[in-house]
Amino acid sequence: MLDGVFSKDPSIQFKYASMFEKGNIPIDEIVNSGVVPRFIEFLKKEDSVMFQYVAASVLRHVSQKNTKVLIDHGAVQIFIHLLAGATDDSDVHFQVTWALGNVVRASIQSRDYVLRCGALSPLLAQFHDNNQKDLVDVASWTLANFCSGKPQLPFHQMKPALSALQQVLHRNNGFFLLNACSALHYLSDGSKENIQSFIDAGLVQRLVQLLGHVSPMVIVLALSIILDLTNGDNQQTQVVIDHGVLPLLANLFTRNHVTQWKTCWTISNITAGTEEQIQSVIDANLIPTLVSLAQNAEIMIKEKAVCAISNATSGGSHDQIKYLVKQGCIKLLCDLLDMDKPGIVLKCLNGLENILRAGDVEEEDYSQMIEDAEGLEKILKLKHHRSNEIYEKALEILETYWKEEDDDDDEPPGFH
Repeated sequence: MLDGVFSKDPSIQFKYASMFEKGNIPIDEIVNSGVVPRFIEFLKKEDSVMFQYVAASVLRHVSQKNTKVLIDHGAVQIFIHLLAGATDDSDVHFQVTWALGNVVRASIQSRDYVLRCGALSPLLAQFHDNNQKDLVDVASWTLANFCSGKPQLPFHQMKPALSALQQVLHRNNGFFLLNACSALHYLSDGSKENIQSFIDAGLVQRLVQLLGHVSPMVIVLALSIILDLTNGDNQQTQVVIDHGVLPLLANLFTRNHVTQWKTCWTISNITAGTEEQIQSVIDANLIPTLVSLAQNAEIMIKEKAVCAISNATSGGSHDQIKYLVKQGCIKLLCDLLDMDKPGIVLKCLNGLENILRAGDVEEEDYSQMIEDAEGLEKILKLKHHRSNEIYEKALEILETYWKEEDDDDDEPPGFH
């Protein structure tokens, strides 16, 4: 076979090259035979698409285990040259796109090398609507490989991919969607400027729609991206709300623990916003479920549910706080004050302080409701908490709203 591949007769070359392509020969055997540079030469035969396809197929097979030999012999640059228009054959494009995906996935160094060689623009061109499903499939997988890995590529380098990924999101194919959402998930964790790029690319509406997808994996990836998008400013969060995210979030409360956790986290980002955004959460009837999860769910979900409620007490109007009280939030926050989770305890104290502050203005006797829920007794005990932050917050609440009880429970100087 080797003699045939190295023959000077093109017909003999093709015959034996095809044997390599169809023979399922072990990759180590191909590499050790020294035939890889010969197949890279065949890639350059622009007068024979069949030759290019066979060569690309063999090299793609090699790339599944040994990408170094391809880099060392200049295959990456030729792959990119073919993608950039040296051939318009979609089967060749499919093989070289797959091979590039394997090279990109092999290591951070090879990923960065392929990007430096100029692969991104030709890769994005493969997402054209008229291209074959399989080609778009492997292109979306390769793009996801570019976006993954630590350290991540600078956002500005991958920003051109957003428009291509927006197209893929509208294809009703689970594998497309998983790859596109994976890539977007890697890109979404960033600054307000990055979030704005997602909004400007028109991605939000489709991502919100995907919260109702049949695939649990698509749902959790779309939710993860939306969670990141709600980490922006209030205007950016409002864009997510305006696309109807809240009713779809309500449907996710019954799913698995990770989805519930991310759902509560997303809502907590929203309730950290404006009064109008808090009202949108109330209007979507999400508070009763948050209260139930804060009472009964496992710890990581409980923490985010409490955070969502505490945030609502911080930025909510007096009427909104009255609504929270009617939903049982005072008892909930008091019940959790004796948990051995400082983060949750502090959120509960902050929530209760916000409620008490609103009660002072509105002349509502929320302090009595806290006492009835055994909250005062627990707050007094928190003056002895190991966390200085909790101790100080408990002391502040007591001195402001229960001065007499605080005086009765005074500690010796320097006790804490």
